[in-house]
Amino acid sequence: MPDYRRAWHPGGTYFFTVNALRRRDNDLLIRHIQVLREVVRQVRHDHPFTIHGWVVLPDHLHCVIELPPGDMDFAVRWRLIKAGFSKRLPKDERRSATRRARGERGIWQRRYWEHLVRDDRDYAAHMDYVHFNPVKHGHVNRVSDWPYSTFHRLVEAGVYSVDWAGSAGADALVCPD
Repeated sequence: MPDYRRAWHPGGTYFFTVNALRRRDNDLLIRHIQVLREVVRQVRHDHPFTIHGWVVLPDHLHCVIELPPGDMDFAVRWRLIKAGFSKRLPKDERRSATRRARGERGIWQRRYWEHLVRDDRDYAAHMDYVHFNPVKHGHVNRVSDWPYSTFHRLVEAGVYSVDWAGSAGADALVCPD
């Protein structure tokens, strides 16, 4: 079995990618966006964290979050978000025999990708990656056209311009890892 090593850093800022189990032709996350928002809000209330950037696509999400000083337990937050979302959906998804035997839902991939943000340049690159992702995946031609993103809040705050990154014809932004 692989040895997954996590970067535990109290008060750290992290980039995450979290995937739905079946990514092909799956719009589960945006179809149930209100449920996801409510679950994230509740988890943030019980286990605070700051959202710097977040985008939800049909079958996966990316975010940059910061944990409170002295706290490094992002794993409990993701466990609660994934479980809370799954519990609020009807049990109509296909599940493998293994998942059924373990009493698991067939909503999320078991693991997620995490990256400890190293410095300001790394932070900026991951924030750009988060917000450009709907264009990268062909969901929209302009970043500002995707509704499930913190991009709009950051435009209002003056961090990005509404026409940031141009259109789908622009060079794609890549994750620096």
